[in-house]
Amino acid sequence: MSFLKSRSARYSLILVAVLGLAVGIKHFVLPSGAKPRYLTAVAKQGDIEQTVLASGTLAPIELVSVGAQVSGQVKSLNVQLGDRLAKGRLIATIDPVPQENTLRTAEATLAQDRAQLVAQQVALRQDQLTLKRQAEMLAAQGISQADYDTAQAAVDTARANIDALQAQITQAAIAVDTAKVNLGYTKISSPIDGDVIAVLVKAGQTVNSVYSTPTIVKVANLDTMTVKAQISEADVIKVEPGQKVYFTILGDSVHRYYASLRAIEPTTETFASDTGTGTGTGTSATSGNSSNPAVYYNALFEVANPDHRLRTSMTVQVYVVLAETKQAVMVPSEALGPDEQAPAESTNTTAAEDQDAAAINNTWATLQVVDPSGQAKKRRVRVGINNDVNAQIVEGIAVGERVVIGSAPDAAAAGAGQAAGK
Repeated sequence: MSFLKSRSARYSLILVAVLGLAVGIKHFVLPSGAKPRYLTAVAKQGDIEQTVLASGTLAPIELVSVGAQVSGQVKSLNVQLGDRLAKGRLIATIDPVPQENTLRTAEATLAQDRAQLVAQQVALRQDQLTLKRQAEMLAAQGISQADYDTAQAAVDTARANIDALQAQITQAAIAVDTAKVNLGYTKISSPIDGDVIAVLVKAGQTVNSVYSTPTIVKVANLDTMTVKAQISEADVIKVEPGQKVYFTILGDSVHRYYASLRAIEPTTETFASDTGTGTGTGTSATSGNSSNPAVYYNALFEVANPDHRLRTSMTVQVYVVLAETKQAVMVPSEALGPDEQAPAESTNTTAAEDQDAAAINNTWATLQVVDPSGQAKKRRVRVGINNDVNAQIVEGIAVGERVVIGSAPDAAAAGAGQAAGK
């Protein structure tokens, strides 16, 4: 019996010790009134901008397909791919013999017509003298009226022949000029300063210009490049010529090339190509539904390319700057909530409408700020630029204050929130 009492006493002491330990942990280890845990971020100062994102391609500001305007064999090709050409530089020579023969034939025809004209002018003077004598004899009644009329007809015929020959001479002279021009076409020169970016024929190849102009080379001015960026129909109403724009290339996503938006094409490429639909619908992505294609408009601008680092047909990521601010107070956009002090008639807006409103400069919103005691308190702030990643706070919060961006349901999430706020 004493053994049982002794064992029961030991259990009682252990129970009392456990209870005491639990009470100590509660009062001394865990703070009374456990504070709620939040995912937070610190308001920081930095540059912020609101942009329209678009994809685009690079093209030379000048691109000329240099072709052959006469048919024949390419006797010589005097350039290579990548050559830098000055305007007027000889590119290729077409066999000139056929054009030289054509020119000689035209010159011979012109000479023959001129000789016939001289002969006809001599005949006219002879006929005029005959007519004069016939007129004198008719006045003296030495010949009949019929003889006089015959002489008059001869003069009129000679004059008509001269007029016809003069027309032939004009036509022959045009043929000579055309032959000279065609002979000049056998020497193909660069029409602009630029680089050879494509060579489409070889020496010895025969080209035929009867049905279409065959291209010999393509010459491009790479000192300045044109960017053609596709702006969606949802964003095109936000952009306008003169806005600041920059882009990056796939091979270097860090370096930015800045420019100014020159123009926005008023129609889509499909409409401009006159396909017969007359609908003006878009040209690019279809989102899996061919009956409802995405609509894009081309925005155009130029950028200097002195080192020729930018190349034809490169893909670029284009940003049209709608608004920007330097050294602004910023918080994550997800910290913003609807304006709880807005007029009653505007409280029925959806979450999407509230978010759109916050993207407009100088709108109001509500967020939660964590005070030094760890409690989150609501605060009304005025929002400037909101690019859906960060939001500029124009009024209502200071750099260094911590805002709530979400709740942390467990310790791990709370730790992640603290790390995010550092």
